[in-house]
Amino acid sequence: MLGSVPSTRTLSEAASKRLLAPFGLPFALEQVAVSVEEACVAANTIGYPVVVKVSGDKIAHKTERGLVRLRLVDEEAVRNACIELLTLVTVDDGDVSFLVAQMVSGIREFIAGVVTDPQFGRMAVLGIGGVLAEAIDDVALSPLPLADRDAISMMQALQHRKMLGDFRGDAAIDLTSVVSVLSGLSAACEANPEIYSIDVNPLIATASGKLVAVDALVEVAADIGAKGSSSSNAEAQFSVARSNRHFDALFNPKGVVIVGASSHPGKFGFVSLHNLLANNYAGRIFATNLQGEEVLGVQTLTSLSELEVGSADLAFFCTPAAANEDLLRQCAEKKITSVFISSAGYRESGDAGALAEQRLVSLANELDLLIAGPNGQGVVSTPQSLCCQIVAPFPPSGGISVASQSGNFVSSFLNYSRQTGVGIARAVSAGNAAQVRVEDYLDWYTTDSSTQVGLAYIEHVSNGDRLKSAIAKMSESKPLVVVKGGATSAGSKAASSHTGALASDDKVFEGVCRSTGAIRVDDIERAFDVAASFSTQPLPRGNRVVVLTTVGGWGVVTADAIARDGVLDLVELPDDLMSQLGGLLPPRWSRNNPIDCAGGETRDTIPQIMDIVAAHEQVDAVIFLGIGIQSNQARLMREGSFYPDYGLERIVQYHNRQDERYAIAADEASKKYSKPVLIATELAVADPSNPGPAMVRETGRLCYPSGARAAYALAQMVNYSNFRTSISR
Repeated sequence: MLGSVPSTRTLSEAASKRLLAPFGLPFALEQVAVSVEEACVAANTIGYPVVVKVSGDKIAHKTERGLVRLRLVDEEAVRNACIELLTLVTVDDGDVSFLVAQMVSGIREFIAGVVTDPQFGRMAVLGIGGVLAEAIDDVALSPLPLADRDAISMMQALQHRKMLGDFRGDAAIDLTSVVSVLSGLSAACEANPEIYSIDVNPLIATASGKLVAVDALVEVAADIGAKGSSSSNAEAQFSVARSNRHFDALFNPKGVVIVGASSHPGKFGFVSLHNLLANNYAGRIFATNLQGEEVLGVQTLTSLSELEVGSADLAFFCTPAAANEDLLRQCAEKKITSVFISSAGYRESGDAGALAEQRLVSLANELDLLIAGPNGQGVVSTPQSLCCQIVAPFPPSGGISVASQSGNFVSSFLNYSRQTGVGIARAVSAGNAAQVRVEDYLDWYTTDSSTQVGLAYIEHVSNGDRLKSAIAKMSESKPLVVVKGGATSAGSKAASSHTGALASDDKVFEGVCRSTGAIRVDDIERAFDVAASFSTQPLPRGNRVVVLTTVGGWGVVTADAIARDGVLDLVELPDDLMSQLGGLLPPRWSRNNPIDCAGGETRDTIPQIMDIVAAHEQVDAVIFLGIGIQSNQARLMREGSFYPDYGLERIVQYHNRQDERYAIAADEASKKYSKPVLIATELAVADPSNPGPAMVRETGRLCYPSGARAAYALAQMVNYSNFRTSISR
């Protein structure tokens, strides 16, 4: 946490509205009255029906306390309501007044406001409002200051966004009015840095689609502008920026020294040296061992003091924590620039370890060293054939770069890379991230020519501003896929506001990702799918997709997945495309999207169909389902007792060639028209050796295990493409 939550006070409803009104908030006509008689005069002036509320600086949730009377139709009703309300006021409420307002009715109620998150600062909130706001829990957030595109994105993120359109006979809401409300809240906060939270609830939509704000509360805090000023000493250690020189030494070292090498194959000092050697790292390799043993053919040094100055720029520590400070000093003497520390025994082990970690970082800063970790698994850099880690595997080379607060998930991503053939450029386990955090790695990946897409796993946010900045910077030029763990607890709750109660950590982080263009994915498996799609497919120019399938059922469930997600458009087939396909497919083909080829693959026309569909100007992407079916039959024929007789050898070869041709045709069409062409089959995992998915891997593409997984990944690519378009305007 950057700073403690400040003490706040809540303004009365009347005072809150006075503060917000200059910023265009569409409040209903109302007057403040300090007596029953003044309330009656106000009601007569406004015109009936009216609402009467009790207002005061110490009164927050009026509805919950029964301090509101609705639909008062004459002066007598107003007088009786005021007298009754006074009986409900307590001494603790302090000075109170009546707020007499025009009665506004509508079947749609929204909530808008601002909350202050301890990590990411002030966030705009938009959601379904009214008394059931917290029960429905449908809100979207976005960091302030708010751009118009952020406001539009918030509307699109609502689960019940259909309520913004025509609804039960009421007119659609003018979306510019929603943007105006959110922009007004943002402007109010810019002009009043003391604002801690704003709660406009309900924001009622009238039958004509006009928005009217009927209630508002503002919380203020004198020290709100000092976010981050109470940072701990531990936070101050991150003020020393690491340069490209440091990261180059970590990911592109000219020489590596394993400090604490061991001849025992079960120890990290052995495994790390083995992995470095076994994967053909081309730079110079050194190792230290107190006994000076030969390990895996490497004659070790008894200490770093024996190392030639400048011969290595990366050190990998497999040493006890107590030894590491002295070792850092020796690294600096030998002109080593970066150090990866796999040692445990630091912050994760308790208070004493936390102090040792702080000393380690302070020393590294003093010595101008980058330290990755401690308590991390290691670093991978395929452009250098560098596998400097205490675990397997080493992945194929590619364009995905991983930064993770969990070493296990680094391994998961590398395993998926090996399974799918979609390669990795860089990967690092941040460990305790004592000095260098995930956001620092992302900054470097942004400038790294080998990185095409970032893939990050984040659990703990230590500096929200810094992380948000790094995410935004990367997303402006490269896709970034983010998995957030531990984001289910309620975080930034403002005590007296509905908006605060709705702003969970998870929704805050989702809002940060949406506003910065990061692609947030909920699980590791699909996160790799999405990153692999960015790495191997061109960015879609739109959301119009055609599903091409050799079997109807797969097309149906993929179409269902597309409809549920709501991002992709299963485009209606244009007449000219229908005509072209009709000449190539059997008469019983679906004549719809999904295109069910109805056994048309036996006509040997699938590659031609794929090219025609991908070429069409009204198609932005293609999902092909059914590859591998023919080869699956070929496998059964090959394994049966009749093979190779009865013509089976020839038909097996034919079936295998056909599936290979489909994979090649998809790759060629994608390259030819610069459009995504995705291929999905369960055989990608059920039988990876099948010539269909095997050839997909051979072309460098991801073969998805289901149409739904392919559709999800494509939808995230469309979302990112839309983001890039929005920031370029």
